[in-house]
Amino acid sequence: MKFELEEVVPWGRNLKEYREMFNLSNNDLDKNIISFGDGPASFNSELNNLEKKCTSIDLIYQFSENELKERFEVVKKQVLKQVRNNTENFTWKSIKTPDELECLRVKSMSDFLKDFSKGKKEERYIYHSLPEKLNFEKQTFDLGLSSHFLLLYPKLGFDFHIKSINEMLRLCKEVRIFPILNLNAEKSEMLDDVISHFKNKHLVNIEKVKYEFQKGGNEMLTIQHNSL
Repeated sequence: MKFELEEVVPWGRNLKEYREMFNLSNNDLDKNIISFGDGPASFNSELNNLEKKCTSIDLIYQFSENELKERFEVVKKQVLKQVRNNTENFTWKSIKTPDELECLRVKSMSDFLKDFSKGKKEERYIYHSLPEKLNFEKQTFDLGLSSHFLLLYPKLGFDFHIKSINEMLRLCKEVRIFPILNLNAEKSEMLDDVISHFKNKHLVNIEKVKYEFQKGGNEMLTIQHNSL
């Protein structure tokens, strides 16, 4: 899959945000986690510092630290301009202002970049594109996460989403997807069809989470194998 640097939107979140987005308990953090579409999140770096196991997957890991840093500076201005022009679409509770949002994203990016080279050598950051098959055996991981990727982009198509989730379920005992909205902060066009597709053979639920930045964006989709 051809993927140009100009298409990258490096916008990562931290461990605290992941815990709130995915209702991650202390017990969850002790599990073997694989996280898709992580981008420049500091989630992996922070977990590694706590001696926890996490593998992050993203197309952007093909690029260098400098390329990602330069692209982040461009994207940051664009995203923050959009946020400031649409403040009514967001819930300013845990994040109080656009300036605070900027500080959070800069810190996440900085922590990610400090860990990136080391993490790539340790195979904690893997360049990969869903729904292509990863080189791991079935049920290698306890928990698979998708942050601001699956369900968020309906233009990728229903087939893409189904195949991607199937690959996650091949690898993981449980999958959690957040948010279940699209980019317009509306319920994802994919959601009902995805639930219908998986509910007969899997345990499928929508759960409330602590995190809410997009208005109404405080729910995640969970899919588990029936045998659990």
